[in-house]
Amino acid sequence: MIVDDNVDAAAMLAMLLESHGHAVTVEHDARSALERSDMAAPDVFLLDIGLPDISGNELARRLRAGARTGSAMLVAITGYGRDRDRIETQAAGFDHHLVKPVDTRQLSALLAGMRQSGKSPTRAAG
Repeated sequence: MIVDDNVDAAAMLAMLLESHGHAVTVEHDARSALERSDMAAPDVFLLDIGLPDISGNELARRLRAGARTGSAMLVAITGYGRDRDRIETQAAGFDHHLVKPVDTRQLSALLAGMRQSGKSPTRAAG
């Protein structure tokens, strides 16, 4: 699941992931993402940090606390790239921190690593 309030950026990332065989859902705010994740828990969440309603860090904390989403891979996709920002995302429960514009090779490697570990991000990657 991609959660980004930038509609164009989310759409572009979704198209990229879909072209690589991933099933992708997109939400543009944290509350909608939480509601949808209750219905079908994705394996991977790509979260913008600067969301309008709840910060991506708070969303990550809530996803980590969820019974169905607690073990999902959480990837921060953000314009915030300082050391302090990375410490904050790690403390919030993120597995990875990628700075926009996202290096698509790095993201593909993360998803491929998940496949190799036995988890399939095709269920709802991104």
